[in-house]
Amino acid sequence: MKQLVQHLSLIAAALLLGTAAMAGPGHDHGDAPAAATGNSPKRQSDGSVFLPKPSQRQIDVRTQVMAEAQWPRALPLSGRVVMDPNAGGRVQAAISGRIEAAAGGLPSLGQQVRQGQVLAHVVPTAGAIELSNQQAQQAELRASKTLAERRLERLQALSDTVARKDIEAAAAEVSSLRERLQAVSNGLSRRDALVAPVAGVIASAHAVAGQVVQPGDLVFEVVDPTRLRIEALAYEPEQAQQIGSATLVVGETRVPLRFIGAARSLRDQALPLMFTGDAAALSGLALGQTVQVVAQTSGTQPGIAVPAASLMKNPSNQDIVWIKVAPERFEPRVVTHAPIDGVQLRLTSGVKAGERVVTRGASLINQIR
Repeated sequence: MKQLVQHLSLIAAALLLGTAAMAGPGHDHGDAPAAATGNSPKRQSDGSVFLPKPSQRQIDVRTQVMAEAQWPRALPLSGRVVMDPNAGGRVQAAISGRIEAAAGGLPSLGQQVRQGQVLAHVVPTAGAIELSNQQAQQAELRASKTLAERRLERLQALSDTVARKDIEAAAAEVSSLRERLQAVSNGLSRRDALVAPVAGVIASAHAVAGQVVQPGDLVFEVVDPTRLRIEALAYEPEQAQQIGSATLVVGETRVPLRFIGAARSLRDQALPLMFTGDAAALSGLALGQTVQVVAQTSGTQPGIAVPAASLMKNPSNQDIVWIKVAPERFEPRVVTHAPIDGVQLRLTSGVKAGERVVTRGASLINQIR
């Protein structure tokens, strides 16, 4: 009997221990840490990244074996969008006066205009003294013209006794006074028409009805958006003699450019270079927009080419690329580089031929912590 009681006591204790060890669903308190899988992406203590194969396929990592070759020497240049001088122009005031709308009203930004179209009028304005002087001159000429006409009539009535040369002189004087009076009258009432120099669209407008302008003030700017050009600045004049082709870089967009020529005089200690490119690609740019131009020269230099997307920044703000050193291990490598064509970079140090560089997915690997 005593052994039976002891046996039942052991069974009860075992049941109590089992109940305490296994809590019901939803009642665990999180006292024990979750077990690590050991197969998740993580940054190692030496800075490298452990990235399992399933994760590499998920973020679409691509690598490429590097090879050294000769690449064109490229120059990064700052540039801006300018108009073709044969397909754009500026409308400026020639006289001082007030802006007056044309028959169809003042043109708005982006409006299509044709060559020779009247965009606005400038009505001359004069001060009180200048206006009174012109009116006095007009009255004086009008009186002189009336007297000259009467004298001519008298001479013509006496044509049989008066020399013909006196009649012709009187007629010439009447004609001269009539033209002078007409010129003064036009000066008081004429309007100066502002016309579009080329066909295109209104790129900028600086006019409102009644606005007072001075000679030389820019009123409208007309440009053909299908004929834009890129102007870049080279701070070493000898570079202009070596440029062959170039690439326009605007965000993620790359547009091939054709070199037109270089100026022969410096502007702000730089030599302007002119490029043109595909009309459809350049038509989306705005006049005066700042862009970056990568110009390729005739000279070559050795290096390893990688896509521009491979270049990353480390916490110290250094340029790096990611090297695949093992099937699931990637190592950051500090590099120096130079542009090639706006799409590729030429690595000058940090990577050796034969190493495998990440060409796609480098930004995601760089974010793993």
